[in-house]
Amino acid sequence: MMKNILLIGGSHGIGFEIALKLYNEHNIYIASRTSENLGNLEVTHIPYDASKDEIDVSILPERIDGFVYCPGSINLKPFKMLNPKAFEDDMQINFMFLVKIIHALLPKLKNSDQASLIFFSTVAVKVGMPFHTSIAAAKGAIEGFAKALAAEYAPKFRVNVIAPSLTDTPLAERLLGNEKKKEMMNNRHPMKRVGQAEDIANIAKFLLSDDSSWITGQVIGVDGGMSTLNVN
Repeated sequence: MMKNILLIGGSHGIGFEIALKLYNEHNIYIASRTSENLGNLEVTHIPYDASKDEIDVSILPERIDGFVYCPGSINLKPFKMLNPKAFEDDMQINFMFLVKIIHALLPKLKNSDQASLIFFSTVAVKVGMPFHTSIAAAKGAIEGFAKALAAEYAPKFRVNVIAPSLTDTPLAERLLGNEKKKEMMNNRHPMKRVGQAEDIANIAKFLLSDDSSWITGQVIGVDGGMSTLNVN
């Protein structure tokens, strides 16, 4: 069945890779600030900035079968250099904007036979890492919210979280800006490479499909072994 799938932030990075994998099979709606990468894709673009706008749900179909929230931040600093405002900002973009959108979409999600919702966390929630206090707190909120939401709306909704390690996207450009940095980050992972957007998009495609119809309330690590293996 052709599904109606909404991506929040699908014009770059992981969101764009997900769109590439889905647009030939489903009706894809992308709500994002920019659309320059979307010219060759048969998708519906909705201009949207989560920090400024309420999403215009009237543009969307009455039934939403799949939802992916991609916006996030990588704010890595020592705790002493992070003031409370930094924590509030990370919580807003990663979590509170997500909550607002889900509220607005509830009627359309309920019209699906079984809507699949996908959120993003980070390996740093499961594995304590220096300089990750703010982002780990915000993503930890997502994991708790996702499990509670999955329980509350089962079996009508499935809600799952993908928890990557460092992935080579525009958001991570500062951490992978030259070959020395890339080599260092590659070697931190048991699989000896950082993630690619396609690695994450493959899991998202599966979770949006009926092949995953018995999977909900899960946090799935796609992290090159970082969260479970100690091989260094």
